[in-house]
This record gives sequence, C-alpha cells and structure tokens, in this order.
Amino acid sequence: MTAADAALLAALPGSAFGFVLVLARVGAACMLLPGIGEAEIPAPMRAALALALTALLLPGLAPALPAAPADPWRGLGMLGAELAVGLLLGWLARLLLLALPLAGQLLAVLIGQASVLQPDDLLGPQGSAMGRLFGLAAPVLLLASGLYALPVQALAGSYRSFPAGTLPDAGDGVAAVVAALGACFALALRLAGPFLLGGIVWHVALAALARLAPQVPVFFLAAPAQLLGGLLLLASLGATLLAVWGAAAAAGFATLPGF
Repeated sequence: MTAADAALLAALPGSAFGFVLVLARVGAACMLLPGIGEAEIPAPMRAALALALTALLLPGLAPALPAAPADPWRGLGMLGAELAVGLLLGWLARLLLLALPLAGQLLAVLIGQASVLQPDDLLGPQGSAMGRLFGLAAPVLLLASGLYALPVQALAGSYRSFPAGTLPDAGDGVAAVVAALGACFALALRLAGPFLLGGIVWHVALAALARLAPQVPVFFLAAPAQLLGGLLLLASLGATLLAVWGAAAAAGFATLPGF
C-alpha cells in the first residue's frame, strides 16, 4: 500500500461524514421543495435527485464541512440539525406553491363548484376539482419556467446562513414560517380577488331578487348561471392568475435564507 492509498483510507471516515451531513439537509429539503418534492414523483426518483444534488454540492462545500466528532451523540445531533434546516427551507418554499391550490379551493367555493357543507368523497373534505387542478398546475408551471432552480439555489447558499451541523435559532425559524404563512394566504386571496368581488356582487343581487320574489327559489335557479359565469371568468383570467402567481413565487423564492 502506497502513502497515497493510506492517506485516502485515513480521509474516508471524514469524507463519509461530510457526505452524510450534506445528504441529510438536501434529502430533507427534497421531500418538500416545489417541483421536486411532489407526491406524484416516485420516491426512488426523489431519492435519486437528492443523491445527485448532494454529489453536485459536496465538492464546493467540503472545505467548510466540520470534521467527524469523536462523540457519536454529537454526530447524531449534527445530523438532526441538518435535517431541521432542510425541512425548514423546504417548507418555506412549499408554502409559496400552496398559495395556488388554496386560491383554487377558494375559487371553487365562490363559483359553486364545491361546498364546505358537502365534501367530495374522492378528494376529501378539504378538496375540490378546481383546487386539484391548480395544485397540479403549480409544479408544472415551476418545472416549465425553470423557477424550481431558485429554491435549489437557496438550498446551496443556505450553508452561508446556517453552517453545517448547527441548529438555526428557533425564534427566527418560527418567525420565518409565520411570515411565509401570511404571505401564502395573502397571495391566495389576491389571486381569488376577482372571484371574491364578483361573488359578493352576485349574492347581493340574488338577495335583492329573493327579497322581491320570496316565493321563487332564486338561489337554486341561479346556481347554474353562477357556475357558468365563474368558469367563463376563470377562462378569461386563468393565464393572468398563473402569471401573477409565477411572479410572486419568484419574488418569494428570492427571500429564502441563503438565496
């Protein structure tokens, strides 16, 4: 055995520990990252993506990675910190994607395509065909436009904000999640704004008609017109809604830690 072989064997434990550290953060993030962590993507493919990203990031991160600690419990704590950072980054990015299906769910209720009192047996109590459609459109738009690369770029740069093996401040993490939740709901309401305004005007008009003719089931007779009008409004504004969401998602990804 040559000296180079001996040096390589001596460096293997440290290199393996560094690989596992990076894989822990990247793998946890890949479970939630928009476009990559979708439930429709098979688990083996997501695992392969996590391994590929780890292999790409490891050469540049290797000099800054900590050495393997002598205490195994310390090593497990460092792995836990990496998992926590990866899940935090993935969840912050995922919240921006959830704004679109949430807007679709609000839209479905407003146009009469779904009801909170009569859940869909196939999609569950919180689901609707419109919400499912928007939920599928979000990752497709991310992958087609290349926006999926922004969270990955933030993940690669997160080692500047959160060095490997260190746990982020709990208060800052909670504040970031709360701010992201607020931004998600605000964006969903913004996207559903035209339908919300139209729904208010529509129901005020129906209430006035019901007041004038109380013997006529106005709301029942107007339900088909409400659904048709909502679908026509969606057809006219659908491209604009997706463009607004894409711009908001790009701006939101740029605020992720490490971007």
